[in-house]
Amino acid sequence: MLFGLKTKQIRTRLFLGITVAFLGACKDDAPKTYRSFVSPMMGLNVASGNEFEVKVLFGNESKVDSVIYLIDSTKMDAKADTSAIKIKTTGLKLGNHIITAKIFGDGKSEDLTSNVNVLAAQAPIEYTYKVIKTLPHDTSSYVEGLEYHDGYFYESAGDYGHSSLRKVEPSTGKVVLKADLDKQYFGEGMTVVGDKIVQLTYREKTGFVYDKNTFKKLSEFTYHEGTQEGWGLNFDGEKILKTDGSGTIFFLDKNTYKPTGELEVFDNKGAIQQLNELEVIDGKIYANVYTTNNILIINPETGAVEGKINLSGLLPADYFKTDDEKANNVLNGIAYDKASKRLFVTGKKWPHIFEIKISKQ
Repeated sequence: MLFGLKTKQIRTRLFLGITVAFLGACKDDAPKTYRSFVSPMMGLNVASGNEFEVKVLFGNESKVDSVIYLIDSTKMDAKADTSAIKIKTTGLKLGNHIITAKIFGDGKSEDLTSNVNVLAAQAPIEYTYKVIKTLPHDTSSYVEGLEYHDGYFYESAGDYGHSSLRKVEPSTGKVVLKADLDKQYFGEGMTVVGDKIVQLTYREKTGFVYDKNTFKKLSEFTYHEGTQEGWGLNFDGEKILKTDGSGTIFFLDKNTYKPTGELEVFDNKGAIQQLNELEVIDGKIYANVYTTNNILIINPETGAVEGKINLSGLLPADYFKTDDEKANNVLNGIAYDKASKRLFVTGKKWPHIFEIKISKQ
């Protein structure tokens, strides 16, 4: 009951109540103004070669005259209505792609975005190994780079105060030529380019160029564009390949050492991380994955991981005694004798370089 109110006041309150209720009802029935992607959801993983659906919630706030769909900046389809479309991933590079729906209507346009990750189409082939020969190796060498040329191993050893470039006799492990780095540098990956050797440093963003025959330092260069650190290095005959601990392989000009491109590496589950020492063998990229016993075989055109070599058991599990030694002295070092088609592997401060033969499991 309402006490003390006049009839006019009662009518006024009733009118206000009805008005509020009416406006509330109108608000509930108002056109929806929210537009978003129904699919793909952000970060959807799609196997290369497969297709995925693109569908947008358009709302009712205004007429939609047409929609243009793009992957990154490339137009994939156009529709005069709001129906869903299918987009094929054939031909797309592996990795992240931005999906854009450009909506036109009432003289205006609006962009909605989502993204997909295109992954390798198939799981990598699993390989095992057989030891063909066991060669001696200097256990003071914290191996960061290893190559085989003209009957010798060329090796880059890391660690501050102990970094060097070495030429090693395979049968004895004897270091026949050596260039020490200043203690401010942590030596990293190296590769032979013609009559020169190129060597990286870890975080100093400095590279060194040596005469292959004398190890005389010829020049230095800096690197920083698009890469954080220096890890692995290899020359494929046309360009230099470089890693920085991420899942990207960077391409460098063989003369200027400036970046010319990059390759993102993915398997069928996602992006690969901590790519380290490199070797190009029969047109494929072989890469150590840091802290693991795996070497990946990578397609140089697509970045897809096509194979995985599990080298567990190569070195006795109890060779290194402490947890710190086991964590640091990991598999790292791949060399290939092109003439005799021999594959060599080793690790940081390992007592041996192993010649191995791989086969499918």
